[in-house]
Amino acid sequence: MDLLAWEPPQVAAGYAPTVAGRGSIDSQIARLISQALRDAADECDVSRSDVAAMLSYDLGRPVSEDMLNKWTSEAATGHRIPLDAFCSLVKVLKAKELLGFIPNLLGYVAVPEKYADIIEMHLIEEKTRDLDARKQALSSRLKGRS
Repeated sequence: MDLLAWEPPQVAAGYAPTVAGRGSIDSQIARLISQALRDAADECDVSRSDVAAMLSYDLGRPVSEDMLNKWTSEAATGHRIPLDAFCSLVKVLKAKELLGFIPNLLGYVAVPEKYADIIEMHLIEEKTRDLDARKQALSSRLKGRS
């Protein structure tokens, strides 16, 4: 086993920045949805018609293939995916890569829940180091006053 060939798994959800590209948020979202639909077609042989049916079932309201096409069109500026439909798309396609977009816009990342305790432990250890350093500095100052 070549340990140097091992690469850690991607922890944060999200597509590569080149998928969303530049431009307006509307255009970036359209590109991301297009990519998720292409991935579903390539990896699971799921058509846009199939996705529309799955979204309709999950949301409890009609979603047509035409709506999907408009959501993926940068030119169809009056037709943007509603947030509940975006969440449903993530769910029905298991497209966790879509999850990273919104947090990334705000300077955050989306990570699986299984990492939450590890992250919290790291933050506690970081704070403990800071407090220990502060305690040491205070202790040194107190010794200097004696």
